[in-house]
This record gives sequence, structure tokens and C-alpha cells, in this order.
Amino acid sequence: MNRRAAAVAQLEARIGHQFSDRDLLERALTHASVGEGATKVRHYERLEFLGDRVLNLLAAERLMGLDAEAREGELSRRLANLVNYQACATVARDIGLGDALRLSASATKIGARDSDTVLGDACEALIGALYVDGGFEAARAFFLRFWAEAFAGLNAPRGKDPKTQLQEWAQGQGLPLPTYGVVAREGPDHAPAFTVEVRVQGYDPEAAQGRSKQEAEKAAALAMLLKHEGPQ
Repeated sequence: MNRRAAAVAQLEARIGHQFSDRDLLERALTHASVGEGATKVRHYERLEFLGDRVLNLLAAERLMGLDAEAREGELSRRLANLVNYQACATVARDIGLGDALRLSASATKIGARDSDTVLGDACEALIGALYVDGGFEAARAFFLRFWAEAFAGLNAPRGKDPKTQLQEWAQGQGLPLPTYGVVAREGPDHAPAFTVEVRVQGYDPEAAQGRSKQEAEKAAALAMLLKHEGPQ
């Protein structure tokens, strides 16, 4: 078994679903860059489209079930915190999706395998594939398991999550969601140091370092909040 095949097997084990349609799973894991050559390749963009709709329905269903009194505006705010490319990328990293992806050599070389955007899109494609292969219950089981931490964070004190605070601050000003990107990686594999830059439309970017990408993202978000007097 080669390295990628092992990663695919580990992915299925982590999510608790063995795909009966192997071609469907392969398509869900294939990035559009693979089709840049002469050979026509079926990639995950159509499944991503489907998965995004399934994910929104799952999140809305769960939010309404948890709080029967919440108003539409509050439900929409919570939904935005649960359904975005960063939340999907976090889940993708938790399940080891990046190692299972099929990418072109050029996309791999520029770091697409660990890109929040690529991982977020692939996570949505996987949800779409789960829906097609196992029905709504398979997609729901995946969602309830891997979004549990995100739901717990909805009721956490505001000061504990700089990324959530920055997202709400940006939304409160009518701006797009903040974006994060790794600008440097230093140190040995067993003790890396990541430098991440956060961007909010209309503001200068802020960068910070951490022992993981997630830690660096939180530090960068906090730096942006402190500089521009965002919510504390």
C-alpha cells in the first residue's frame, strides 16, 4: 500500500464510513489542478457545491434544535461561525484529509495540501460525497461528530478565542471574513515554528508566530484586535 492509499484508508477509519462507491471517494479527494494536463479528470468541485448546501442545512437544523427561542439574526450569526472555510479546514486537519488529497505536483509544491482554502473546499466535497454514498444520516453523523467542538465554542466566553472575536468584529463592520495564510515555516519537523499573516479588508495585515498554524492564527488575530481596538 502506497503512502496516499494508506492516508485514504486512515481517513475512512477516522470518519467511520467505508465508501461503497470508490470512484466517488476518489473524485471527492481530487483537486482541480490534477486536470490541468491533457487528460480529463473528474475533480471535487461539483461535490463541493453539494456539500456546502448539505453542511448549511445540517448546521441550521442543529442550531434550531439546540435553541428553540433564538431569533433569526442570532441563528445567522452562529451559522456564520460554524459554516466557513476556516471551520471546514479545521475539521479537514482533524481527520487527516490533506494527506489523502490528490493534487498536481505544482499545487503540492506551492503548499496547496495545507491551504485553508483547499482543505475547506475538500471538506465540503467530502460531505457531499458522504451524502451521495450514505445518505443524509451519514452526512449528519460526520457533522455532529466533527463539529462538536465548534458548537461548544459558540457559548464560550468572548475573550477566549481571538479568531472568533476578529470574525465577529469584521462582520460587525460589514467586511468579509478575515483570511489567514502561512508566510513562513522554520525549525525542524519535530519542533516547527509557523508565521501566519491575517488580513481584513481595509486594514494592514498582521503577522504572528506559533508552534502550530492554529496557534499562529490565533496570535495574529489577537494582534489585529489589539491594534485596531476590536472586541476584548
